[in-house]
Amino acid sequence: MKLLLFYAHTWWYKTASKSLPSVADCEREESIENTVVVFFHAEKDDEEKGKPLLDKIVKNIKWIAGKFSTKNVVIHSFNHLSASKASPEFSQQLIESTAARLREGGYTVLCTPFGYFNEFRIHVGGESLAKVFKEL
Repeated sequence: MKLLLFYAHTWWYKTASKSLPSVADCEREESIENTVVVFFHAEKDDEEKGKPLLDKIVKNIKWIAGKFSTKNVVIHSFNHLSASKASPEFSQQLIESTAARLREGGYTVLCTPFGYFNEFRIHVGGESLAKVFKEL
């Protein structure tokens, strides 16, 4: 599991095109301010890690959100952080489970549509903790 976490003053995205033909058609454009943006990459061996992996993902996201006193989170599937890739089904389920756990904790969570390339704009803070890479 690879996570690239940013604290962003603003995040905006718009769906561009499908990367997975099997996903439903979707046209979406959304933005959010004062947010943690998570570039999320599930690897093949993550499929065997179970609940402890989910716990670590949520813990890392909550940690950086706490550093910036925000309860806003964006989860963006970004399959460019490793050569190893989990199945699309596993990755999508893990994103959905992560979002659900965060929402249960009072977070506002925006997930970019899974299986889509997106146009996006991100205004990342200048603090050193505004850019964090985690390998779980």
